[in-house]
Amino acid sequence: MLAPDLMARARDKLWEGAPPGLIREDPDSWTGPFTKEQTSEETSNMRRDYHWNYREPGNLDWMIRLLATDPNVWHMAEQLLGEGQLQTPKGIRGIYCIMPKAKAAPLPYGCHVDAHPFHLGVVGYIDHVAPDGGGFNVWPGSHKRFYYDYHSQYANEPTEAYKEDVARVNKRPRVDCHGGPGDIVFWHHRIGHSAGQNLTRQIRQAVLYDFRKLDLDETQKEPPCPDMWRDWSEAVRNL
Repeated sequence: MLAPDLMARARDKLWEGAPPGLIREDPDSWTGPFTKEQTSEETSNMRRDYHWNYREPGNLDWMIRLLATDPNVWHMAEQLLGEGQLQTPKGIRGIYCIMPKAKAAPLPYGCHVDAHPFHLGVVGYIDHVAPDGGGFNVWPGSHKRFYYDYHSQYANEPTEAYKEDVARVNKRPRVDCHGGPGDIVFWHHRIGHSAGQNLTRQIRQAVLYDFRKLDLDETQKEPPCPDMWRDWSEAVRNL
């Protein structure tokens, strides 16, 4: 799905931001968690525990073309949100990695809903992501509950019911979205999700973007609609 040359370029770019001790040619050096010396709280290149969020290259033109404005991705987003309705991307989130846990025991999973306003999220894998390899995890159908657990459609204004519903949803089965280089996952802005735990020897490498419609500033504070698909395309509403 995504352009192979741009995925290769992104994989190369990632290693420019690697901390000391992390060696591209040595998979044994990839096992997390990050050491105290490797940990960084810098927003542009955050490394903590098993998470590495390299946001610095997210506003590069070729990174935007890799995911947000890739013709196939863009056209599918328009099918979902409406042709001519999308804001022009100024950047993507960056390259988000989950480090291998090796033989560390997996922990219980818990979902969350993102706080920032947007309509449609997309995750793109730029390398192989095996089952239990740190892939994007979702709780199917949870968006239908969480959408109404907020005072507004898109802003971060949860009601008291949100925490109660998180506890309920966490008891449901989750779906591990694994895949190959170039595979993408679209997701509703209110769906319960989580980064997976990486029980393989491969670094989970993904790029992320949040599609926003042109009228987001006007609609984000509106209360949830009786029809939660009101702001989506006619094709989606007709389903």
